[in-house]
Amino acid sequence: MDELYLKIMQHIAAAMPQLSLVDEDYGQLETQEDTYPVTFPCVLVGNMSGDWKDLGYSGAQEGTVTLTVRLAIDCYDDTHIGSTQEQRIAGRQEQARQLHKALQTRRFVNDMGPLSRVKSQDYALPHGIKVYEQTYQFEYHDMSAMK
Repeated sequence: MDELYLKIMQHIAAAMPQLSLVDEDYGQLETQEDTYPVTFPCVLVGNMSGDWKDLGYSGAQEGTVTLTVRLAIDCYDDTHIGSTQEQRIAGRQEQARQLHKALQTRRFVNDMGPLSRVKSQDYALPHGIKVYEQTYQFEYHDMSAMK
């Protein structure tokens, strides 16, 4: 699974050239600083976890893996109704939809099944940042420990 993060990030960058940054998620949005160590809009890929079971005694395993993808956008425009900037809300939603379209049902390595979105949420962070978070699940066959 080593190459999986990189392949997913490369695919997102190609599918969404308007992004300022695509990176592994290592907590860039949870900083205590006054400014974020990223540029916006960005996508952060991470928080991979898996539930594994053995496939016999060979060392091979099969797992159900989850992966989180976060689209973060700075929202400095005044978008209240009557501001004439309301379409910016729809534009942010469109970017989240575009990210989902780039990932849903995709396979990035031979040993994985297709990505399937299992959860989505959006939330705000300090300093006018909106995050659209999507969690995907896929099956993975790990043969790396085979005897």
